[in-house]
Amino acid sequence: MKLNCLIVDDEPVARNGLEEYVNEVDFLHLAGKCENAIKASALLNEGNIDLLLLDIHMPKLSGIEFLKTLKNPPMVIFSTAYSEYALEGYSLDIIDYLVKPIPFERFFKAAQKAFDFYELKQKAELSSMPSPEYFFIKCNHKFEKVNYSDVLYVEAMQNYCTIHIPDRKMITYITLTALEEQFPKERFLKVHKSFIISLEKVSALDGNEIVIGNARIPISRSLKDEVTQKIIGNNLFKRG
Repeated sequence: MKLNCLIVDDEPVARNGLEEYVNEVDFLHLAGKCENAIKASALLNEGNIDLLLLDIHMPKLSGIEFLKTLKNPPMVIFSTAYSEYALEGYSLDIIDYLVKPIPFERFFKAAQKAFDFYELKQKAELSSMPSPEYFFIKCNHKFEKVNYSDVLYVEAMQNYCTIHIPDRKMITYITLTALEEQFPKERFLKVHKSFIISLEKVSALDGNEIVIGNARIPISRSLKDEVTQKIIGNNLFKRG
């Protein structure tokens, strides 16, 4: 993953210096460079820019004034020869503020902050997305759709797994570990080295077995306490 960068600076030497820095960082990609905010606006409208390397002192429209005009700005790192604008810059939620001349190590630190922030934002967006209610597996030489709500339990057979649903068994070439990693953890639980069960389908715990419909699924001795807690939790009614 690379961040698409746009350099905006009215000084050619500064633009070229930042370009060299961007090319040295493997998670940055130079998407464009320009000498003023007007041209920058056009480039922002055209492309997918993740990070703006923005000079403050520019003719006609300063970097601060330009940033204030943007409705959905990308991440911004300010660069300037004047440190007195730092407070105003940070009030605009910028990533960092670099004072010229900029040492490479200081630039790299700012770039890393931008990359870390971008990763956190991506993860937050993904976690907020609703999980799909189905998945696809290859079964009988075709890709079949399976609703999570239909899965009763999964049984491992070496490199194959049998997915038990109410009306049939579906055999697919996949390991139990791979299924465990991809199944929603709030809905499914590995209870034995050879079994994953749907928590919502459990009808009873009977000794070292879980009852789901007419099936009785063994519980590993090492997992007994964890499985019991996960299935029953605080939902056990007790004598007063």
